[in-house]
Amino acid sequence: MDTSEYVEMNSTKNAESKVIGRTNKSIDIEPTAEELETLEHISDRIPLSAWLIVVCELCERFAFYGLSGPFQNYIQFPEAKGNNTQPGALDRGQQTATAITTYFQFFAYLTPIAGAILADQFWGKYKTIMVACIIYMVGLLVLVLTSIPPSIHAGVAFPGLIIAITIIGLGTGGVKSNVSPLMAEQYTVTKSVVKEIKGKKKIIDPKITVQSMFNWFYWAINIGAISSIATTNIEKYHSFWLAYLVPLVVFTGSIIVLIVGRKRYILTPPTGSLLLRAGRVLMKAIRMRSKLGKRADRPHFLDYAKEIPSSPINEDEQHTIAQLSENQFIDDFKQAIRACRVFLFYPFYWICYNQLSTNLVSQAAQMNVGPLPNDVLQNIDPLVLIVFIPIFDKVIYPTLRRFKIKFPSIVRITCGFICVSIAMAWAAFVQHQIYSTGPNYDFTKPCPGCPRFNNIVVAWQIPTYFFIAISEIFASITGLEYAFTQAPASMKSIVMSLYLFTSAIGSTLNFTLVPVTVNPKLLWMYTSLSIMSFSVGILFFLIFRNEQKVRVVVVSND
Repeated sequence: MDTSEYVEMNSTKNAESKVIGRTNKSIDIEPTAEELETLEHISDRIPLSAWLIVVCELCERFAFYGLSGPFQNYIQFPEAKGNNTQPGALDRGQQTATAITTYFQFFAYLTPIAGAILADQFWGKYKTIMVACIIYMVGLLVLVLTSIPPSIHAGVAFPGLIIAITIIGLGTGGVKSNVSPLMAEQYTVTKSVVKEIKGKKKIIDPKITVQSMFNWFYWAINIGAISSIATTNIEKYHSFWLAYLVPLVVFTGSIIVLIVGRKRYILTPPTGSLLLRAGRVLMKAIRMRSKLGKRADRPHFLDYAKEIPSSPINEDEQHTIAQLSENQFIDDFKQAIRACRVFLFYPFYWICYNQLSTNLVSQAAQMNVGPLPNDVLQNIDPLVLIVFIPIFDKVIYPTLRRFKIKFPSIVRITCGFICVSIAMAWAAFVQHQIYSTGPNYDFTKPCPGCPRFNNIVVAWQIPTYFFIAISEIFASITGLEYAFTQAPASMKSIVMSLYLFTSAIGSTLNFTLVPVTVNPKLLWMYTSLSIMSFSVGILFFLIFRNEQKVRVVVVSND
C-alpha cells in the first residue's frame, strides 16, 4: 500500500496477526487492529541510499542559500568606500533588489514542473538530477566570474547576475522536483509490522518512517542553509566573488555523491508524459459529460473519462487490459488532484516566508548590527531548525504518539500559518520601533552626517526568525511529506513539483508588494501580512479539518 493509506481500522477481519515477509531477509508479524490502537508506532531504519541523497541535497542547498544570502546587499547598495562599511556592489536600491531576489525565488520554484516532466517522460529522476547539477555548475561559474571587481567596474555584473540566476534556476528545477521523491523511494517497505524492542512490542510504521525521512531531509536542507553565515561574512570582510566561489566549490559534493552511490539507488524508470495524458483525460471528461449529462454512476467529474470494459478478458484481453490501465490512471489522477487541494493555500504562506531573504535583510540594515553583516541574521532561521527538527522528530512527536494525542498533517500545517503570522506581527512591531528611534526615524528625511541606521539593536529581529523557523517545521516539512505520501506512485514527481510551484506563485504575489517596500509603508506591509496569514490559516483548517478523520488500513499482498 501507499504509506498514506496506513491508518486505524476497527474491522474484526484482521483480528488475528498474520505472518508477512517485510524484506527478503526477515519475517515479521502484521499487527492486529487492537495492536494498531494500543502499541507505540515508531520509525524504521532509514536506508543508506536515502542518506546519500540527503547529502546531495545538503550540498545543493548549501550552494543555493550561500549564493542567495548576499543578493539583497549585492544589488541594493553601492560598493563600500571610506566610512561606508555597508557591503554592496550594484547600487540599484531596495525595490530593485527585492524584485530581482523575488524573481530568482519565483524562477527557481517554477522550473521544477519542467524537471518533473523530463524525469517522468524521458530520463528518470537520477539522470535528470545529474544533468541539472551540471547546468547548476555553469550558472555558479557565471556568477563568480561576473562578480569580480573588473566585471563590476566594466558594467557586466548586473547582466551577468541575471544570466547566472536564470541558469541556476533551471538547474534548481531539475534537482528540487526529483531529489526528495528519489530519497523517499529508497524506502520500499509498505506494511506495518510488530517488533519486540528492548522487551516491549512496538509497531514499525512506514508512515512514521517517511515522516522521519522528510524531517531529516529538511534538517539537511537547513544545515546547508547556514552557508550564508560564511558567505555574508566573506561578503562584508573580503568580497562578493569569494562569497560566491565557496558555494561553487561545495556544490561539487552533490555530483560526487550521485556518482559514488549510483549503483545503490533504487531507480524508477520514466513512465511517459503524465501532464499530456492528464490533459487528454480532462478533455475526454468534458466531452463525455456534455454528451451523457449527469450520471449517478459517475460521481466524480473525471469518471466521465472512464471506460467500462466492454468484453470479458478472455475474449479481448489486450483491449480490456488497456481500458483497466486507463481507468487506473484516472483514479490516480483523482487522487493527485485531491492531494493538491491543500496546496492552494501555500502561496499565502510563502509570501510571508520570502520576507526572510528580502525585506527583513533591508530592515536589519536600518538597525545597529555592530560588527555583524546585516544579512547574517537570516541564518537564525536554519539554526533554529537544526536544533528543533531533531527535538520534534525524537521527542515531541513520539511523546504525542505515546499519549495517543493525534497531530495530523492538517493541524500541523494550520499551526505553520499561525506561527508565520506571529513572525510577521513581530516584524511589524520591530519596524514600529525603528521608526520611533532616531536619528533617521522613518527614513523619509535621513539625518545629514548621521549613521545610515537608527539606534536600535538588531537583536530585536530574533523572534521573527524564530517563529518563521517553527512555522517551517509545521507547514513546509509537512507539505513535503503530504505531497509524497498522498500522491499516487505514478505521479509523485508531478505532485511534488506542484507543491514547489506554490512557492513560485508566492513569489509572484510578492511582486505586488514591491511598491510598498519603501519607507514608511513597511510597517503596514508587515501588519497586513500578519493578518492575511492568520486568516488564511483559520480558513485552511475549517475547510480541511475533517480530511484525516476517516482512516483505513489497506493490506497489500505484494
